[in-house]
Amino acid sequence: MSHDHHGPPKEPIGWMDKPEVVKRFFQVFYVLCALTIVGELFVDRELHHPWEWVFSFYGLWGFASFWFLVLVAKQMRKLLIRAEDYYDVD
Repeated sequence: MSHDHHGPPKEPIGWMDKPEVVKRFFQVFYVLCALTIVGELFVDRELHHPWEWVFSFYGLWGFASFWFLVLVAKQMRKLLIRAEDYYDVD
């Protein structure tokens, strides 16, 4: 797989291309994540299973699930990957 680069890199064209905007975006995202975890302390939830008593159970469950999907996808890629010119007609 080759990538040809012609000339100098282009100037950022969108608001998400600017590093300071991306940095601010992630800072806001981290603050919102922290607020949801802190907010869990003040919400009285109706729990149905014993493992739901674990602090931040749903956040941990979501992280573990996503991590599992990434590992499965890496293995699936080995089975499903095709050559770059797979669909080229001779």
